[in-house]
Amino acid sequence: MTAPHDPPPRGRPAHRRRLARTLRPLLALALAAAGLTALPAVPAGARDGAPVAPLAANPYERGPAPTVASIEATRGPFAIAQTTVAASAVSGFRGGTIYYPTSTAEGTFGAVAVSPGFTASQSSVAWLGPRLASQGFVVITIDTLSVYDQPASRGTQLLAALDYLTTTSAVRTRIDRNRLAVMGHSMGGGGSLSAANTRPTLQAAIPLTGWHTVKNWSSVRVPTLVVGAENDTVAPVSSHSEPFYTSLPATLDKAYLELNAATHSAPTSPNVTVAKYSISWLKRFVDDDTRYEQFLCPAPRGSAIEEYRDTCPHS
Repeated sequence: MTAPHDPPPRGRPAHRRRLARTLRPLLALALAAAGLTALPAVPAGARDGAPVAPLAANPYERGPAPTVASIEATRGPFAIAQTTVAASAVSGFRGGTIYYPTSTAEGTFGAVAVSPGFTASQSSVAWLGPRLASQGFVVITIDTLSVYDQPASRGTQLLAALDYLTTTSAVRTRIDRNRLAVMGHSMGGGGSLSAANTRPTLQAAIPLTGWHTVKNWSSVRVPTLVVGAENDTVAPVSSHSEPFYTSLPATLDKAYLELNAATHSAPTSPNVTVAKYSISWLKRFVDDDTRYEQFLCPAPRGSAIEEYRDTCPHS
């Protein structure tokens, strides 16, 4: 496919979007108390008497209103395509596969980079590519420079993959470079924590049964969903996922999801619980889409969940 020209940066900076998210309901309450109704803004350049399209409450929403069925489905509402990224075509990671929505009608999309774990290739997390892309994200599943790379290196490679997506890849014009996230399994999950710690402008991080020698992540400022597995003997939750979660700042939007009776490898094959809450987390924080808040707050329960902790309500 032919690479289009570089786009200008789009979207509001993360801190401005978070401020707007906080102030919007306060403004509505103030207006209501005064017996007033907010008037829609008039776009610059609109002429008197000319029809003006209504402004969306959230310009980053993508796709129809979600339901339990839609976030549990194997495919979302967007048709997708994929393209292979050769190792020889990139630096900082060893290539991968990009999955992306084919439609450009709704504007740009957020992007997610996903790393495999120790000794594994991208095939171990490949199922997440189409699952997430069809919900309205550009996704790259990566191969690491070495299958033996440690978590910190995997974090650096996740960031290199995001940089490639937004600056060089053939799909760069489809991506809002201000709305990026990282995920990973095992050491790749530990890598997602390292990446979030390194780049606080990320919008979300999701370590899946993560493994890392570092246990204190109090300096992370990225909304983080930590996924652990009850019967994980490789990265036991007591020494990995639980300390990761508790060390994250109490003021941070964060959650801890422990998969009931699951093992370390649970996220390496299609898993409805992993998918539905990962989708909800990415939608809520990458797209600022509060329609997905219902799946995260109040804390979800069910036979597939051993434990769930959160900092609801999200800011």
